[in-house]
Amino acid sequence: MLDREVVQEFLEERFEDNEVRIPKRIPIKDLTEAFCLYIENDYYEWLRDNYKSFFEGLDWNWIKERIQHYKKNYKENFSNQ
Repeated sequence: MLDREVVQEFLEERFEDNEVRIPKRIPIKDLTEAFCLYIENDYYEWLRDNYKSFFEGLDWNWIKERIQHYKKNYKENFSNQ
């Protein structure tokens, strides 16, 4: 899901800015992959938790109200159908 090259560039910049040195025995590609998997796993857990909160009790009237609220306040995020 994440662009590994972009994440690696981000990590390298952050490490440089914070004067962090990666130990030579840890390849940057391995560090990048582990960091990406960590983020992706956390992201999926976050999605599952929010799914449960949003759909708990499956109140379609409440969901419709949420849709209307977001359409009103975030018009640019919705298609004009």
